[in-house]
Amino acid sequence: MSTADELYNAADELKEAGQIDAAINKLHEALGVDPNHALTHTALSVLYTRQGKHAEAVQHGLRVCELEPNDPFSFTSMSVTFMRAGKIPEAEEAMARSRMLQQTR
Repeated sequence: MSTADELYNAADELKEAGQIDAAINKLHEALGVDPNHALTHTALSVLYTRQGKHAEAVQHGLRVCELEPNDPFSFTSMSVTFMRAGKIPEAEEAMARSRMLQQTR
């Protein structure tokens, strides 16, 4: 059985080859192995944003923020996801959280 990291890496190769749907499927396989694999949720958020599937992108982005609540990048990324989904107040709030976390480091 493959690990979540191995499946994530396989998904990254598929993404680089332009096989976005296959990459998304592989990332969901990774979540089947480890539902708390933050990198996988990050990648799904990015790929779903690219596809214009904003509800799915937001869902995975929020999961990253739950899994990595002290990582400013999680909230910066979430801000971009919200912005592309047209959720500007939420984007501003996520960016404020990122800045706050950066200041406490």
